[in-house]
Amino acid sequence: MKIQDFRRAKEEGRKLSMVTAYDYTMARIVNASAVDCVLVGDSAAMVMHGHPSTLQATTELMRLHTRAVARGAPDKFVVADMPFLSFRKGLAPAMDCVQALMQAGACAVKLEGLIGHEATLEHIIRSDVPVMGHLGLTPQSVHKLGGYRVQGRDSASARALKEQAARLEELGCFALVLECVPEELAGEVSAELSIPVIGIGSGRRTDGQVLVLQDLLGMTHDLAPKFVKRYLEGCSLMKDALDRFDAEIKNGGFPEDPAKHHRVAKA
Repeated sequence: MKIQDFRRAKEEGRKLSMVTAYDYTMARIVNASAVDCVLVGDSAAMVMHGHPSTLQATTELMRLHTRAVARGAPDKFVVADMPFLSFRKGLAPAMDCVQALMQAGACAVKLEGLIGHEATLEHIIRSDVPVMGHLGLTPQSVHKLGGYRVQGRDSASARALKEQAARLEELGCFALVLECVPEELAGEVSAELSIPVIGIGSGRRTDGQVLVLQDLLGMTHDLAPKFVKRYLEGCSLMKDALDRFDAEIKNGGFPEDPAKHHRVAKA
């Protein structure tokens, strides 16, 4: 998939699929799938490193995960998150982060929000770097938002979100992630923009959907957000495999006797 395919998919009414990935092994599995694109999310700080929020993600951490995913999924369009404050410290530090992520193998970067860094975002786009926007619930602003809450419930915040979405398209973003907003609002934003809107927890009326791969595969012990659908009970399956491994070691079943295979083959 290439950047032109995002707008083409919207024009043709074809929904886009996106998953997060953070490591080489999982990226290889995604690369073999029909999923359209991969997000190296700053949620890596939580999913892979056990931090309580995405605020602990750094440029170096994102560069490391982006490089691993890009090697594992060379056939996919890889988007990398710019981490907390990396685009709010001035233009030079922001561009250093962009350079690190793109040289690690990203095809595009994703920035949360718009207010306060519009000029930086415009400069990144004018530097021929594809940018994906992100509005609604922006996890890097979790403390300002007062937690992980649905955004755009009232008319004023819904109007502001629509205005920011339109501005992101005007600046040149090629797509937009819309997180945790009411389905009706998400549908209106999707209808008003010519770029695709990829939803997460924003209902069915967006141009595509993104989920954290570990949530999708049921690999998390914690309760997942209510919008998550598990397509596999990964935790149970992997625990069962580990328990069988443990049992076979203790009962002598593993490693198997090579002579057993020899006798079977000879017979």
